[in-house]
Amino acid sequence: MSDADVTEKPATAAGYQIFRTSEAASLDETAHMEVADMTPDLEAGIGAALEAGFAEGNVVKTLFSQPGFSLTYAWFKSGFPLPLHTHNSDCLYYIVAGSLQLGTDTLGPGDGFFLGAGKAYRYTPGPDGVEVLEFRTQEDFDIKFLAKTLPAWQKISGVISERRSAWADEQPPSSVLS
Repeated sequence: MSDADVTEKPATAAGYQIFRTSEAASLDETAHMEVADMTPDLEAGIGAALEAGFAEGNVVKTLFSQPGFSLTYAWFKSGFPLPLHTHNSDCLYYIVAGSLQLGTDTLGPGDGFFLGAGKAYRYTPGPDGVEVLEFRTQEDFDIKFLAKTLPAWQKISGVISERRSAWADEQPPSSVLS
């Protein structure tokens, strides 16, 4: 098969599909991730975090998805307070640029970690933020926040408020979005 034969296939043909980061929709737009176990306090807490600037501290795009597989790009800005949470699918993380603190380990470009479905985790982006690729074993998955009380979300919102002005001028630690 020649290169011409490959390029003539439609982008949606089985076994062959191109994706471009510059054209990727946000994870919110694709609705592939659903918040599980929503309660009134959790809803109020998420609302407070959003009002404080939660959305300004991260960029998350669905690069590729199909039943049984998804690839997401995430850029979390410096010090972003990623709440303790789980997902209902296995997930493999690969650090493209920047760094993160996961427990006592500092991980940087080329490092990664695997989390099985239901495993609780959080990490803190380093001083330049972090860009990760997230490979999941499902197209649609959930996020279950373990911070469910208003005081927990008020603490998260406080960190967001403190970091928000610094985030305004931050650029991704790589040129993935260029």
